[in-house]
Amino acid sequence: MVEVDLSGPRLANDLFFVLHDDTTGRTRLSSRLTGLGLAAAVLGELMLIGRVTVELTDGWVGLALVDAAPTGDTLTQTALDHIIAEPSHRFRIWLQFLARTAYTDVAARMTADGLLHPPRGRLSRRRAPVLANTAAWPGGRLNLAIQRRQPLNLQDGVLLGLLVATSGGQLVLWDQNPTYLSASTAALPAPLQELIAQTEAAVADSVISRR
Repeated sequence: MVEVDLSGPRLANDLFFVLHDDTTGRTRLSSRLTGLGLAAAVLGELMLIGRVTVELTDGWVGLALVDAAPTGDTLTQTALDHIIAEPSHRFRIWLQFLARTAYTDVAARMTADGLLHPPRGRLSRRRAPVLANTAAWPGGRLNLAIQRRQPLNLQDGVLLGLLVATSGGQLVLWDQNPTYLSASTAALPAPLQELIAQTEAAVADSVISRR
């Protein structure tokens, strides 16, 4: 799998922008679904830079270490350290574990990078984007690609897959084109396809458990 340079736009940052209002920072989904999506995006970042991959053994889906080299980023390094210390957990457990703090962790990284304003007031979690155009670009980029039927690069393919898996696509995508969406996912390497499938399953479980 071709690795992605994390010195560029990060997957979790892009998903955070797409799942929140471009101006106010208001979330488009429930906090639970947002957390699961962002947790998956953090794992996606580790997969894109070749640190971990999906391990499938007799129906058991987990994460396998590929490279223990430092990521150069506190958020992904913390997740990688957890995975190295507890290698026996199922993939779904990692999603649930990281989802507990994913919003706060990703927002803190984006705030430190000058992409989000700090929350207003001690009781507020909402963080508005510093630049609305920057916040709108990941979603706009996906919509333009779908509209023009253009192939996506690896990272945007995962971004689109996670957006659809969290049900955020229904709120953000202009064109709900099932053929394009399925083809984009099918074009991804198998581990990233499994990342999206596991996220979709975790979201479905979360919705059912709330009923």
